[in-house]
Amino acid sequence: MNPIRRPEVVLASTSPYRRALMERLGIPFRCEPPNFDESSVAADGLSPRLLAETLAIGKAESLSRLDPTAVVVGCDQIVHLEGRILGKPGGIPQAVAQLEAMSGRTHELITAMVVISGEQRFAHTDVARLRMRRLDRRRIERYVESDRPLDCAGSYKIEERGVVLFERIESEDFTAITGLPLLALTRILAELGFETP
Repeated sequence: MNPIRRPEVVLASTSPYRRALMERLGIPFRCEPPNFDESSVAADGLSPRLLAETLAIGKAESLSRLDPTAVVVGCDQIVHLEGRILGKPGGIPQAVAQLEAMSGRTHELITAMVVISGEQRFAHTDVARLRMRRLDRRRIERYVESDRPLDCAGSYKIEERGVVLFERIESEDFTAITGLPLLALTRILAELGFETP
């Protein structure tokens, strides 16, 4: 008797953080860069939540069109601080400036995920609220030098030393903060017939 052949799972991301999270599920998958122009969406003036959801949909759809038989997982994150959207800093001065702006304040980290399997579509959005400790510039610079969070929206790596920056974190799924909500993804994949340990 031949085993049931499951469709291939494709993670529409080149993020090493999302890849590491996906590996925790024990399901074979591959990573592909989404064929999607994010800048065309960001210019539309959407709310932070709708922006994250629209970007996640665009990423997933871009690869689903190329391989309609695959299960495609698209994800995006937005850091929202009192009306401002903070992206990836790209450099040390920008990272320090972002952390100074968030010091002593609460921001939202919106993680949107879309899973497409043929005609089926699943969506999940996690909104975490993170309260940062009051930090002086010396501590911020020391943190940025140690963790180098230059490719992370909000300029922190919560899975590494960045966790010490916070005094309170409210989230339904801690993995969503790192980039991929595994609780929701596990449930969706189970509905599609995948088994996780």
